[in-house]
Amino acid sequence: MNILRKANVQPSQKVLVYGASGSVGTFAVQLTKVFGATATGVCSASNLEMVKSLGADDVIDYTTTDFTCNGQRYDVILDAVGKLSRSRVKGSLTQTGRYLNVLTDSGTSMKIDVADLLILKDFIEVGKLRSVIDRSYPLEKIVDAHRYVDQGHKKGNVIITLLVNPS
Repeated sequence: MNILRKANVQPSQKVLVYGASGSVGTFAVQLTKVFGATATGVCSASNLEMVKSLGADDVIDYTTTDFTCNGQRYDVILDAVGKLSRSRVKGSLTQTGRYLNVLTDSGTSMKIDVADLLILKDFIEVGKLRSVIDRSYPLEKIVDAHRYVDQGHKKGNVIITLLVNPS
């Protein structure tokens, strides 16, 4: 939420989320819609329907289409996977458009804003925001979970479950 706040997303804007099917991207698409903006999700063909189900107005398969060549201009381009460069997307931004990279523009502070968590909780409770869970692994299989995530093809989030012994 903080990274989209940096962009000051407004209802009349067009937002492109590159990596729309990953953990950050799935939330970014949904939050873009909550803020009233138009969302375009960029992901692979196997994830297009899932990203549409999250509310994306348009989806682009990055394996067949280069969004930087489609003639569209966006008010915000959010690179949710850290694979784009500012120079590559510059021509796809409006005059006042913003490019944000989740790896470089999220800030170094891991401080959690309680007010943001309460807003997200409210969005979840009213059905405006949902988590996408790809797989779940028990803690003892965390190495397998990391291997799966490192392949770069997960949908949404991978969960590690902990068994708590209530004694």
